[in-house]
Amino acid sequence: MPRSVKTRPAVRNLVLVLGDQLTPAISSLASSDKNRDLVLICEVVAEATYVKHHKKKIVLLFSAMRHFADELRGRGWRVAYTAIDDANNAGSFVGEVERAVREHDPQSIVVTEPGEWRVLDDMGTWAARFARPVSILPDTRFICSTEEFVAWTRDRKQLRMEFFYREMRRKTGLLMDGEKPVGGVWNLDHDNRKPAKADLFMPRPHRCEPDRITREVIAVVQDRFGDHFGDIEPFEYAVTRKDAELAFAHFVENALAKFGDYQDAMLRSERALYHAVVSMYLNCGLLDPLSMCRAVEAAYQQGLAPLNAVEGFIRQIIGWREYVRGIYWLKMPEYAASNHLGAKRPLPDFYWTGETKMACVAAAVTQTREDAYAHHIQRLMVTGNFALLAGISPQALHEWYLIVYADAYEWVELPNTIGMSQFADGGLLGSKPYAASGAYINRMSDYCSGCAYDVKARTGTDACPFNALYWNFIGRNADKFKSNPRMAQMVRTFEKFDAAERERITASAETFLASLATSNDWP
Repeated sequence: MPRSVKTRPAVRNLVLVLGDQLTPAISSLASSDKNRDLVLICEVVAEATYVKHHKKKIVLLFSAMRHFADELRGRGWRVAYTAIDDANNAGSFVGEVERAVREHDPQSIVVTEPGEWRVLDDMGTWAARFARPVSILPDTRFICSTEEFVAWTRDRKQLRMEFFYREMRRKTGLLMDGEKPVGGVWNLDHDNRKPAKADLFMPRPHRCEPDRITREVIAVVQDRFGDHFGDIEPFEYAVTRKDAELAFAHFVENALAKFGDYQDAMLRSERALYHAVVSMYLNCGLLDPLSMCRAVEAAYQQGLAPLNAVEGFIRQIIGWREYVRGIYWLKMPEYAASNHLGAKRPLPDFYWTGETKMACVAAAVTQTREDAYAHHIQRLMVTGNFALLAGISPQALHEWYLIVYADAYEWVELPNTIGMSQFADGGLLGSKPYAASGAYINRMSDYCSGCAYDVKARTGTDACPFNALYWNFIGRNADKFKSNPRMAQMVRTFEKFDAAERERITASAETFLASLATSNDWP
C-alpha cells in the first residue's frame, strides 16, 4: 500500500497581526477561522528604524510578539512568524506579506487598521499589489470608532476633551449614577495636584525577570540596533499578557488609592510615584482598556480607592486616550506639519545626553534614557514645556518622543506633542499652551533644591532658564495670545513690566538660547 501524503491545508485568509495588536480578540482574529486561516507576525527592520526607537522599546515589542505567537499557537492558530534575524526576512510589512502570499497563496489578506497613518496609507495599495482582496477592519479595542468621533465633531465650534469624555462615560456607564456622574461632578482634576514627599513606603511598579525568549531578544537587539538611543538593561518589563495583568493588579492594590492626589508630582528618587507604569502594555495590546477601567471602578465601589483617584485614571483612558486618537485620524496627514507658533529651533543635544545643569531636564532625560519611560507631567511640564518656551521645532520634538518612549505610537504621541504640549495646532486640541515658569516645577517637584540655577530669579546667568524663557515666550507671542481667554492675563502682566525689565528678560532668554547651539547651558 502506498504511504499517504500529508498535504498542507489551503490558506483562506492571511491574517497580519502588527506588533501593537497583541490581543487575541482583535478584529482581524475575531473574523478569522483557526482551521482555514494563517496568522502572520513579523519583526521587521523598517518598523524598528523609521525612527530609531529606544532599544528597550524594541526588546519589549519583539519579545511580546514572540510570546503572543506562542499564545496563539496554544489557542490552536497556525502562525507564521518572522524573527528579525531570519535569513529570509524581507525587512518590511509589505515585503513579508509578499513573501507569505508567494508561499501560501491565500485567497485574501485581513488586517486590523494600524495605529499610524503612514502604514494605513501603504496598506491601501496592497489589493492592487497582491492581486487579491485586502480587508482592513476597524480596531474595536477602542471605545469610540473613528466614524463615531467624526460624528461627534459635527456642528461643534470647539472640540474639547471634557465634553467628549462625558459622552464616553455615558456610553460605558463608568462611574455613572443613572444619567448623572457618581459624586455629582464629572471631573475631579482640581483634587489631583498635590506635591509629594518621598517616603520609605512608596510603592514600586511590578517588575519581571527576563525569560529565555526575552534574553534572546536582548542579545539580538543589542547586536542589530546597538546604536539606538537608550539603555537596554536592566530589562524588567512584562512581555506576556499574564505578567501585564499582574503589573496592573499590583498598581490597583498598592498605588491606585494615592494616584489621584499625586499624579502631577515629581520626585528625583521616585520615578514612578503612584503611577501604574502600564501604558506600554495597554498600547501594544497586552491589556484591555475597558477591563482596566472596570477594575478601578470596582476598587472605588469596594472602598479601596477614593473617587478622585478612580475618576482621574478613567479619564486618562476613556477620555484623553480615546480623544487624541480621534483627533489624529480626523486631521492626519496634514496635522503632523502643524506649527502655529512658528517654532524652528533644533532639538538641543541634552535631550539625548541628559547633560544639562537644569536639574529637572537632566532627571527627566536620564530616566527616559534608562527606562524608556517618564510619567506624563515630566513629559508635558519639563521636556515639553522647555521645548515650547525655547521655540524648538514641534516636529523635532515629536520625533524625539516617538523614539524614546516604550508606549509611544504615532496615533497617541503626535496629538499629545503637536496639540497639547506644543500648541502647534493653534488650539484645536487644547484651549491654551501648557507653558510655565520654574515656579510650577518648584511647586510640584523637588528638582529645584540643589539645582545650579536659582528658581526664584527671573533674569541673569544664575537664574532658572525657565523663568526668562517663559516671559520671553509670552512676549514674542503676545499678538497670538491676547485673544485667548486663558492667556490674555499673562500678556497683560508682561506688558506691565517696565521697559528695562522686558529688555533684561529678552537678553537673558536670547543669551541662553544662543548657548544651545554651542553648549548645554549658560556659557
